[in-house]
Amino acid sequence: RIVVMLAVLLMAGLGIASYQKLPIDAVPDITNVQVQINTSAPGFSPLETEQRVTFAIETNMAGLPGLQQTRSLSRSGLSQVTVIFEDGTDLFFARQLVGERLQIAKDQLPEGVDAMMGPISTGLGEIFLWTVEARDGALKEDGTPYTPTDLRVIQDWIIKPQLRNVPGVAEINTIGGFAKQYQIAPDPKKLAAYKLTLND
Repeated sequence: RIVVMLAVLLMAGLGIASYQKLPIDAVPDITNVQVQINTSAPGFSPLETEQRVTFAIETNMAGLPGLQQTRSLSRSGLSQVTVIFEDGTDLFFARQLVGERLQIAKDQLPEGVDAMMGPISTGLGEIFLWTVEARDGALKEDGTPYTPTDLRVIQDWIIKPQLRNVPGVAEINTIGGFAKQYQIAPDPKKLAAYKLTLND
């Protein structure tokens, strides 16, 4: 009897010690192995994004070893394709497979559209969305109202860089607004007067 009691106490002590070392997470990660492909397509409507970008990427991902399914989301100017693999698939092996197929898919995308894999994260990654808006009647320093281009500049050059420095933030995706562009229109007569060509 004494031996049995000592064995029970020993097992109980080991159980309590193991319980205290057990990792506890408020939101345990139960997601599957997945690789996300984000593609920026400025100026594309959701339908154009679906037809010209998302479809090409999804088609090239078909038939990957261990592939379970693909999911996609086509927004205005942004395509997100999530490639889901069977449980037990090594994440880095899955990313290598997706990367190889992505190189093929890039040749089928419209000019100026760039697809890239998202950071190494779980399906719980994209959990926070926000909008950048100007208050009613708010004016810039020059007295003009804020335009969608101005709000996009604020997002890209002020908000995004600061949030990228927050620990645990892997990636920030920007949707909407108009990206600021600078266009140069050369004057052929002036170029000829200075004996210059466009290549100069």
